[in-house]
Amino acid sequence: MQYPTKDLYDDKMDWIEFTTLLAGIMPDTPLGNVISIRAEDDADTLEHFSEEQHRIRDEWRDKQTQRMIESMNKEEVMKEVYAMFMDMSK
Repeated sequence: MQYPTKDLYDDKMDWIEFTTLLAGIMPDTPLGNVISIRAEDDADTLEHFSEEQHRIRDEWRDKQTQRMIESMNKEEVMKEVYAMFMDMSK
């Protein structure tokens, strides 16, 4: 078994223990697989993603972009949009 025998729902688990367990999740677990899909940036690998893998990655990237936009003020958002269009015009 990948996880320790300790009760994972114990309210007394501290942050260091939690992050240690999280860092040890292998890619062959369902959560590890989703994390791998979300983190993938290699163009060759992305070409071979299934529709479901693309959906998982796109939903994650959309959510991250939305959080970034919500944390920025209007002026910062406009600067980012302007920079994006300038990059596209090159």
